[in-house]
Amino acid sequence: MTQAFWKTKTLQQMTTEEWESLCDHCGKCCLIKLEDEDTGDLYFTNIVCRLMDMNNCHCREYQRRATLVQDCVDLKNIPNLGDLPFLPASCAYRLISENQELPQWHPLVSGDPESVFKAGHSVRGRVFSEFDNLELEDHIVEWPMQGP
Repeated sequence: MTQAFWKTKTLQQMTTEEWESLCDHCGKCCLIKLEDEDTGDLYFTNIVCRLMDMNNCHCREYQRRATLVQDCVDLKNIPNLGDLPFLPASCAYRLISENQELPQWHPLVSGDPESVFKAGHSVRGRVFSEFDNLELEDHIVEWPMQGP
């Protein structure tokens, strides 16, 4: 891969390999979210999608995720990623779409795939898997929206 391609290309110009490498595997976009019907406010929970491998923060069914999970969003089909309220401020796709730098802990910058976890920006060790009869309101958390 070309070094620092994310500084010279737009998201639309990136190859599939470059696009996929932007994901730091923090897992925050895979958290179950609640929306207040009256205000439209979005709340993150510490419950992850049933497809999430909680050890490595990867989707176990990445290629089929959008067909297996009704509200899974394929980011490649979204023209302005900065407008998506569920993408955390630390998301590389959001940062690049807003012409911002990737944080030092991003694996493309650090060279270490574990740097996102070491820096405390991963869901690893902080989440539970989806299960029935769960009171999601009791699992609302604020940490997913923290910036870089």
